[in-house]
Amino acid sequence: MNVEVLLELKIKNLDKTFTYHVPDYLKEKIKIGKRVLAPFGNQKLEGFILKINNEEITYDLKDIIDVIDEDVILNEELLEIGKYISKKTLCTLISCYQTMLPKALKAQNKTKINKRYVTYLKLNEIPKNIKSEKQKQILDLLKEGKKLKTECIKISPSSVKTLLQNNVIHEIKEEEYRLQEETVLKTNKIKLSQEQQNVVDEVLKTKNKFVPYLLHGVTGSGKTEVYMTIIEDIIKSKNVIVLVPEISLTPQFIEKFQNRFGNKIAILHSALSDGERYDEWRKIKKNKVNIVIGARSAVFAPVKNLGLVIIDEEHSQTYKQENNPKYNAIDVALFRAKKNNCPIVLGSATPSIESYTRAKTNVYKLLELKTRVNASLPIVKLVDMKEEIKSGNRVLSNILIEKINERINKNEQVILLLNRRGYTTIATCKNCGYVHNCPNCDIPLIYHKSSNTMRCHYCGYGDKKLKNCPICKSKDIIDYGMGTEKLEQIVNETFKNAKTLRMDIDTTSKKGSHKKLIDLFKSGEYNILIGTQMIAKGLDFANVTLVGVINADSTLNIPDFRSGERTFQLLNQVSGRAGRGLLKGEVIIQGFNINNYSIVCASTHNYLSFYEQEMSIRKKLNYPPFCNISKIEVKGKNYEQVYEEATKISKYLSSSKAIILGPSSASMPKINNIYQVQIILKYKNTKDILENLKFIVDKYKSNKNVNIDVDINCLKI
Repeated sequence: MNVEVLLELKIKNLDKTFTYHVPDYLKEKIKIGKRVLAPFGNQKLEGFILKINNEEITYDLKDIIDVIDEDVILNEELLEIGKYISKKTLCTLISCYQTMLPKALKAQNKTKINKRYVTYLKLNEIPKNIKSEKQKQILDLLKEGKKLKTECIKISPSSVKTLLQNNVIHEIKEEEYRLQEETVLKTNKIKLSQEQQNVVDEVLKTKNKFVPYLLHGVTGSGKTEVYMTIIEDIIKSKNVIVLVPEISLTPQFIEKFQNRFGNKIAILHSALSDGERYDEWRKIKKNKVNIVIGARSAVFAPVKNLGLVIIDEEHSQTYKQENNPKYNAIDVALFRAKKNNCPIVLGSATPSIESYTRAKTNVYKLLELKTRVNASLPIVKLVDMKEEIKSGNRVLSNILIEKINERINKNEQVILLLNRRGYTTIATCKNCGYVHNCPNCDIPLIYHKSSNTMRCHYCGYGDKKLKNCPICKSKDIIDYGMGTEKLEQIVNETFKNAKTLRMDIDTTSKKGSHKKLIDLFKSGEYNILIGTQMIAKGLDFANVTLVGVINADSTLNIPDFRSGERTFQLLNQVSGRAGRGLLKGEVIIQGFNINNYSIVCASTHNYLSFYEQEMSIRKKLNYPPFCNISKIEVKGKNYEQVYEEATKISKYLSSSKAIILGPSSASMPKINNIYQVQIILKYKNTKDILENLKFIVDKYKSNKNVNIDVDINCLKI
């Protein structure tokens, strides 16, 4: 017997299998999808068995050293998914498989993560002549069922030992999972509206078919309740994967699911420790749960008998992996749903332009929830900050201050969105114009007052706050811009009686911090929640009656054809946090370009109007969905070399069926001392360009001076 093994090689251009002989003592352990340890030159490398050959080979083969896994790690479906991603992203197959696994199972993981076990005691029989009072106490306890050994030892260690020796009781070792189940309150099902019930009925009608649904439901229309009702039916016989876009969304979302489904849930996201994630992965693999909830990588969960996939907030960019392999979790989810012949539901109040177009052209089946449950959509007011500045109001408009005071006096709550963290965004010398930039990335450092440091949000570089200009020695250093940290200070100074919370990457970096902040605000102890885009989606607070958006038009200035779409989505989503309970909601949107169509449409909750205007612009400029768009990034330490190679690639592609834009500097020209030059490709059919892109990737695999990153159907340019 011999096997084809895909090895974890550091040599990036070697993406192929190697044939090894299987010694007799390992033959029974050999299965496709297991990991093995194999010799490679002077090394011992891990790899995956992809094929088993029983025919004899005449030439000498090296022996497999050992089989690492007791059970198959990558089943047939996951192996196929890896091949699918490799083809779609032009990444090596081994990198795709490694991406799919928890860290504990990756070859490069140096920290061994062991399974945890706990010992129980169980009664065999009750002897007639037990004289020891301690033994009687232990036996009385065990009559109720198995008990932790530690619990019995507390009564008497010697009595436990005697009972074990006399075979009166026996030990049971069971695996203990690190992520402890929280105590939940079982909630009753909410009676669905007719609109919600229609959606449920439609999906369940096709529960044994592959049908991709787009669920377009306004904020507060009860999409989560619809999801849970559908799932309740599916898990009677099959299992479910539910994807959410961000960790910040998971606490409240998971709480609702736990209250409904108890311990039938496994959770997968990056905020878990390596050990917790490993445990959750194994629970899924052992079929101990019916529902998997998690962020992007949860799409690779080893779920058996998949009956439904749900993607909440399908418009979110976070479903696209930014590092290689640059897979889109929605593509993978569609692939899995099709393979398992089951429905997939993509839900959003603000669907992506591409998804809504697919629904309009019957690629997806459109389902709609047009009304809020027990509430109306909030009233939105636009405030022109050009006029407010004339009155001396640079941050908070008069009307926003007035409305916040009203809510504080009524003991209601407020959410304020500013999509930029830190204190100030640029430090410059007033005398000579020097800007305090990151030396590694050539972008302004952001001042963080809490740590009194200037920080780069790309490479992590930190520096002290400038006291003197390093060029002209002037002390006249001016700080421009504003982040959530400064907004928090302004709010605290303006509203002395208010208690504020801030939710951004800086305040949520510690484990459990998301849930802690959400629980604190939910308790009603705090009046105002300030945050970045992580507070814009999924949060449900009944007492929030006012949402304020600061610098609403800032996202329009991003050099990306999707900036209008992102702005509309962000404003619509955060507006939806107001008035979700019995109290009416109100939204104040501040900006300098409030007449932009994306802001106007968001203020009237008019998705269709926005969609039509956005589609008109994209058609004129030939952007998705009227074409496909991909990006080639050429990276290296020497700018001249990088640009030269990018120019060669651009010339090579000129004969392809694509419109070539570039080469030009990327939106971030240098990150961590690596220069980036990009080429944008527009084309109708991916098949027409795929061979060209594969040729480029293969050609530069062994190039030591530059690296090539190809992002097919990219979300950012």
